[in-house]
Amino acid sequence: MADATIKVNDHGPLLVQGSFTLTDPDGNPFETKETIALCRCGQSQKKPFCDGTHGKVGFDAACERQA
Repeated sequence: MADATIKVNDHGPLLVQGSFTLTDPDGNPFETKETIALCRCGQSQKKPFCDGTHGKVGFDAACERQA
């Protein structure tokens, strides 16, 4: 059973921490660490991982807080 926490960063990546498995479209697992950053801007050269490009391209996506 996976036990992970996912944090949405305003204008940045998704931070995934804990025990989880990340797979490609064919079901092959990526080698990961305990904490990874997943790209949200779509401009990373290391997809699905964040490489910081969101800061260079002005990615603007604040998350909405649920009431």
